[in-house]
Amino acid sequence: MVLEQFFGPYYEYFVAAVIVLVFAVVAKLVNFFLGRYISRVTRRTKSNLDDMLMKAISRPLFIGILLVGIHMALNDLSVLAAYAESISTAFTIIYGLYGALFAVRIINTIIEWYNNEISARTNTKLDEHFLPMFKRITYIIVFSLALLWILGQLGIEITSLIAALGIGGLAVALALQPTLSNFFSGAQVAVDRPIKIGDFIELESGEKGTVVDIGWRSTKVRNFQNNIVVLPNSKIAESKLINYTTPSEEIGFIMGCGVAYDSDLEKVEKIAVEVAKKVLKETDGVEGFEPFVRFSEFGDSAINFNVIMRSKTFGGQYLVKHEYIKQLKKRFDKEKIEIAFPQLDVHLKKK
Repeated sequence: MVLEQFFGPYYEYFVAAVIVLVFAVVAKLVNFFLGRYISRVTRRTKSNLDDMLMKAISRPLFIGILLVGIHMALNDLSVLAAYAESISTAFTIIYGLYGALFAVRIINTIIEWYNNEISARTNTKLDEHFLPMFKRITYIIVFSLALLWILGQLGIEITSLIAALGIGGLAVALALQPTLSNFFSGAQVAVDRPIKIGDFIELESGEKGTVVDIGWRSTKVRNFQNNIVVLPNSKIAESKLINYTTPSEEIGFIMGCGVAYDSDLEKVEKIAVEVAKKVLKETDGVEGFEPFVRFSEFGDSAINFNVIMRSKTFGGQYLVKHEYIKQLKKRFDKEKIEIAFPQLDVHLKKK
């Protein structure tokens, strides 16, 4: 051939350079195609995740195609024939690390998208605690798989290594069972979102307060004594939970009372409602809500009734109750209505 005669002993170097150049051009064309045509499709979607992924894989894709070209070019050089096995081993390691880094780049892009699009819209800091831990665990898994693949390609027996890793992982999992339980419970809270920072909650065990922080291991609640109660996430995930802030902060409550049997019940009902409306307007009650009375039972010493009212917040009900008791007692005294209290009448019969 003319080229072979022209380059003489350097012909194979020329061929190797041409191979690398061809693969570089192919890589450039692939990137051009992705940027010119595929990007048009991704820009039409509502999410920008696909745009971010396209941007993230463009350079690694170019490098990967170029690596294949360099590998083929080196295999064609007769001067390196004696080192073919070493070159193959080196590129096996390079391909394994390249695949791991490629996967990590994609994972980073997805996490960045989640931070910008999803996490920024939530009122919880759980994502900030959970994502770094999730990222580290994912990196460990990806590079461990890459290492096992490389060892397998190099002809190293990995069955016993996998068994050892499995036993070691089981031992670690058993040792860290409480921590892992809280971690995965935190992930469940992050996905299900039964609570968020600022919510007033009550657990079936009795703890209640305002959520001030949600971490990957525990949730912190500030109670009425202004103390911080630290609750493991596993307890949050497993317990029955009342969220007084969802779907609205408004809360209905019942005020019980009892009047003497000789009371005018129509008058009692009218006064109880009038006082309730006045108190709701003057305190933290919900204006516009119509309080109402329901007589409940003939008690041992009184006719009992309940007044149903509503406050703007859970804590606001205590002020409403406080004012209602004072004003209702004052109004009943003025109207000569007796608020009955437990008493026992003893009648003696003479034989």
